[in-house]
Amino acid sequence: MADSLEDIRALATRFFDAVQAGDIDTVSSCYADGVGIWHNTDGLTQTKAENLETLKGMVKFSKTRKYVDRRLEVYPGGFVQQHVLKAEGISGYQLTLAACIMCKVENGKITRLDEYFDSAVVNEWRANRGG
Repeated sequence: MADSLEDIRALATRFFDAVQAGDIDTVSSCYADGVGIWHNTDGLTQTKAENLETLKGMVKFSKTRKYVDRRLEVYPGGFVQQHVLKAEGISGYQLTLAACIMCKVENGKITRLDEYFDSAVVNEWRANRGG
């Protein structure tokens, strides 16, 4: 049985709320074990474990994270969200990163995540976040 649009919307909301809160356990529970996480900036696909480590680093180096201007669209088999991530680094540096994330969903879990964002903004964040 396919996931309902309501279930997909709830999964997407739970996922982004967990990233925002730094709740890595909930993020992990949203992913299928064999999930692939791809970023346009390097063309590589991370495993679940690799991505969770990346997210732990983001949490470690940021005081706050907030998704604003969320535009979530769900469809059978997945969702796409456009948003702006605002974060404050431990140095006080302010990040403003527009992004678009597309996800495939099967059996209530994210099986594929493709993320598009400006690598120059992320590189500036890494250079100035502190730590």
